[in-house]
Amino acid sequence: MAAHSPKKILIVEDEADIARLVKLYLEKEGYQTTLARTGLEGWKALASERPDLVILDLMLPEMDGLELCKKLRGRAETALLPVIMLTAKADEADTIVGLELGADDYVTKPFSPKALVARMKALFRRLDRQDDDRPSLYRYGHLVMDLSRHEVTVDGRETPLTAKEFGLLEHFLRHPGRVLTRDVLLNAIWGYEYYGTTRTVDVHVRRLKSKLPVLNQAVVSVKSLGYKLLEPEPASPARR
Repeated sequence: MAAHSPKKILIVEDEADIARLVKLYLEKEGYQTTLARTGLEGWKALASERPDLVILDLMLPEMDGLELCKKLRGRAETALLPVIMLTAKADEADTIVGLELGADDYVTKPFSPKALVARMKALFRRLDRQDDDRPSLYRYGHLVMDLSRHEVTVDGRETPLTAKEFGLLEHFLRHPGRVLTRDVLLNAIWGYEYYGTTRTVDVHVRRLKSKLPVLNQAVVSVKSLGYKLLEPEPASPARR
């Protein structure tokens, strides 16, 4: 069996001591690392290095972490790239914005490299499960999507969808809680050869909500980016 190549991690951090510590620890754990000291360097490194995960500080020169996160989520090639943000406790509001922009997790300074690696491994495991165990059936509240039968039902009643609406809904259900930009949705559903505008996505989202009112509050618009399907609420325990 061929050995897996080590995962590549891009570290975007301007504090030299923290950057050096994280880099050394990750390499000790068997990861390949690239270090960028500014947001602009990090943006350039995304294209040249093609990392598997980004460790991104919030406070950066030239381009801050929030702006860099927003830009990478806006590119089809990096829209689903895992991002862990490094924040200070005083940056709670910025942390929330970072998660809204699509960061997958965050670690508060000061932190131990061991804790950071544990977060990384947990994130990779979650993403690997999504890739390896793609279900044929999705459930979201009373909504059920059966891929094998190409059928969507709400409370057992089928709702006919066009092929594009069906693909759009599947993409939302595959990535709950993730900000999906209009460009990413356009490329995923319509393909790279499609030359329409991103307004096409807005029209189809409205049609999808019209046909499936259960999504009216669940699919939310993220200003200047795209859309997000809210994480489903956990089911309440049954009363005896």
